[in-house]
Amino acid sequence: MTQNTLFGDEIETESDLFKRFLVPPFSVLDTRQGYWQERKRKWINLGIKSEIGRNAKAFHIHDWIEDHRGSDSLSGCVHGGGVSVFDPILTELIYLWFTKEGQIVLDPFCGGSVRGVIASRLKRRYIGIDLREEQIRANKEQLNICGDPYPTFICNDSRHIPLLVFEPIDFLFSCPPYGNLETYSELKEDISTMEYPDFIISYAEIIEKSCQKLKNNRFACFVVGNFRDKKTGTYNNFVADTISCFNNCGLKFYNEFILLNSVGSMCLRINKQFRSSRKNGNIHQTVLVFIKGDAKKATEELGEVKLINPFKQDNRNI
Repeated sequence: MTQNTLFGDEIETESDLFKRFLVPPFSVLDTRQGYWQERKRKWINLGIKSEIGRNAKAFHIHDWIEDHRGSDSLSGCVHGGGVSVFDPILTELIYLWFTKEGQIVLDPFCGGSVRGVIASRLKRRYIGIDLREEQIRANKEQLNICGDPYPTFICNDSRHIPLLVFEPIDFLFSCPPYGNLETYSELKEDISTMEYPDFIISYAEIIEKSCQKLKNNRFACFVVGNFRDKKTGTYNNFVADTISCFNNCGLKFYNEFILLNSVGSMCLRINKQFRSSRKNGNIHQTVLVFIKGDAKKATEELGEVKLINPFKQDNRNI
């Protein structure tokens, strides 16, 4: 660290930024880096099995999904056995940067266990909602690697949030279904079974009801990506539609992070794919952060980013 004599402020080196924020909060987050992969292994080694409850028998994966899978670019995720699994390091960073210990996190599309487990290990209160009983059962089976406060997993439709969540929340964090890219169940309430226009209507309703529970001067974060229509091959502009949904609820678009994912098998397939259809290889997603109220007041209440060691023995129920 050096001193800027003209302005009197400190100039951070990249090493300083790692020490202060765990990962430098630049607009691009690169999951391919060695430090990212090493820390991800530490989280997985705790026993996180977020793919449980969403195996190949639990949902149908369209053939055209291969356009996304090889790049590990689906749902802020890595892939286990063909199942999208949310990235634990991204989860950790978002909690550290936009919440503090003891605050309540609402996740209306919780899917696997990872966001709940990590919230618990970082001493945040977590409420996750998912339609599928098998997913909620699988998530609860991983409570043994959590601590106090334990995550709460609710099996229900997030359109019923006003009847499910009784207290105001401090942070809204989720990774929604990418339309019908993955169909998670045959339940009529499952928005992943819907065509895109109907999907967006239900999606907007869930965002609205979630935002109503969010306290003023608080942040929200959704991880999304544009994805192709299976019939036409053209993109659904899911990123822009998500921003519109939040704007319509009175939240302002505040931060955008580009999450770079590993190339995986994309190198093997992009030659044929691009030559035959001119479809590029998608290896990124967009992490959208919104503010409800005043960002300065929200930041002042959070205080400095407080790093803790989530792998310590006393963070586990053993």
